[in-house]
Amino acid sequence: MRIRSAHLGDAQALHRIYQASPDYFRMLGTDIPTISEVETELGLALMDASRHVELIEHHDRAAGVLDWKVAYPDSADVTVNLLLLRPDERSAGLGSRVMWDLESRLPSETRRLMASVLGENPAAARFWERLGYEFAVDARPIMTWYAKPLHAVRQPETNLISLGLSVPALPQGTHKPV
Repeated sequence: MRIRSAHLGDAQALHRIYQASPDYFRMLGTDIPTISEVETELGLALMDASRHVELIEHHDRAAGVLDWKVAYPDSADVTVNLLLLRPDERSAGLGSRVMWDLESRLPSETRRLMASVLGENPAAARFWERLGYEFAVDARPIMTWYAKPLHAVRQPETNLISLGLSVPALPQGTHKPV
């Protein structure tokens, strides 16, 4: 697994991830974004210094996207706007590994990690709960928010992925210590 910052040239790869995930957009009651819409949204995201759009690569291909924002909704929060994996990459521990990697890279002042779940998405809610998040805000029918408090004082961790090492998958039902 490799996670890297997306750039404008990645719009096509992001679009392919969206096209491979019609179930997600159907659940939201919306069409899959066009390539033009993906380019526009990615361009806007790249202009926002607090927002990070990252491409998740696995088995030498684009496997997913992680979109997160620093200092939102509060100054000591980080919010995951979207973690979307291709259907054939789901339920194998990749999403958990992505989130453990993100936690290792968060600014040291981060006190809470938030995750927004759009629409009625019980599978996403279960995913976040397995990672230690708890239901936090009900903004239905649009979204619900899950939150995971982080330790008040955190030491920076070595980011295994940035060193070119793989993050091992943990057995089912285990959690990475924070």
